[in-house]
Amino acid sequence: MDREPAPALTTAPVSTDDLADLVALAARTFPLACPPGTTDDDIDQFVAEHLSAAAFTGYLADPSRHLVLARQHDQPVGYAMCVTGEPADPEVAAVVLDRPAFEINKFYTDPAWHGSGVAAHLMTAVLDLARTGGAKVCWLGVNQQNARAQRFYAKHGFQVVGTKHFDVGGQLHDDFVMVRAQPYL
Repeated sequence: MDREPAPALTTAPVSTDDLADLVALAARTFPLACPPGTTDDDIDQFVAEHLSAAAFTGYLADPSRHLVLARQHDQPVGYAMCVTGEPADPEVAAVVLDRPAFEINKFYTDPAWHGSGVAAHLMTAVLDLARTGGAKVCWLGVNQQNARAQRFYAKHGFQVVGTKHFDVGGQLHDDFVMVRAQPYL
């Protein structure tokens, strides 16, 4: 069972001042979501292409993306990136039917903080963004071998509705598509 977060836990939208912390956190946490057999080279390539300072600068400039950073005593401990709009992946569009949709594209917590309540606090902030943005459904993809993440999302009301593929280094991985309809909170 998750412990209650300490009072110094905060969540806030990411700013350009947060980029160095965010890039380091993203590089540290992304490998946690990769299934066994994903090579270090493939992970490094993905991080360089999608989780670099340049990539996050582009994400911050995109009005359809929302980035949230969780901090404990001013140290970055988790982050989420969400995307509003039509699902771009045809596999997702076929199973996420309600609109407007809100994708939880990235959702990571530093492993030192697993079980501390940080992820639950961050999820509350993300679902609040979806609610205030008028989304009828939240969706996300989670690797089929990541049982810990699947249990966390299920605990927060997400259900498997289909599958999709996720490319890391040219290797396709199988993800579940999970959705949560309103009410969010």
